[in-house]
Amino acid sequence: MERLRDYHAKRDFARTSEPRGRTAATDDEPRFVVQIHDARRMHFDFRLQVGDVLKSWSVPKGPSGDPHDKRLAVPTEDHPLEYEDFEGVIPKGEYGGGTVIVWDRGTYEPLSHDRHGRPVDFAESLERGHARFRLKGSKLRGEYALTRFRDGDWLLVKAGHGGHGRGTPDPHRARSVRTGRTLAQVAADAG
Repeated sequence: MERLRDYHAKRDFARTSEPRGRTAATDDEPRFVVQIHDARRMHFDFRLQVGDVLKSWSVPKGPSGDPHDKRLAVPTEDHPLEYEDFEGVIPKGEYGGGTVIVWDRGTYEPLSHDRHGRPVDFAESLERGHARFRLKGSKLRGEYALTRFRDGDWLLVKAGHGGHGRGTPDPHRARSVRTGRTLAQVAADAG
């Protein structure tokens, strides 16, 4: 729960339906989720399970399947594992107020190695500022990398050579992999 201190401090759980976070069972492979968040500014939240939390980054333009696209990824507070399933409306006036859908989710395989080619603990590779991983999602598949580059900001890049992958979807038209709904439908259903 110590790792979720910042998460808890920013939320009034009497007003928001976001999960509080409990110790959750984990699969053999770590999980990832990409949520579209129509808050003050529309953005994508990219989250990777590291231990018992989801390490999180706000990606304003969203992840891209095109290796030529370098996406700014601004770190945010760790989220509980249960956040992988969160879809709904965070009330106005609350931190992150706005509509959230689960755009993609799945598992990932850590691929980080040291300079001698030996595997490196994934949390350690993030701590050092560069982590490679293979996403196995419904929409995002293949190798990606997160690299810290300035003032604590990161870049999220599809790893690969040549070719063009699929870019980022229009967030207003995108559908949830969990429920098939758009942001507008989730907001309307919340009343």
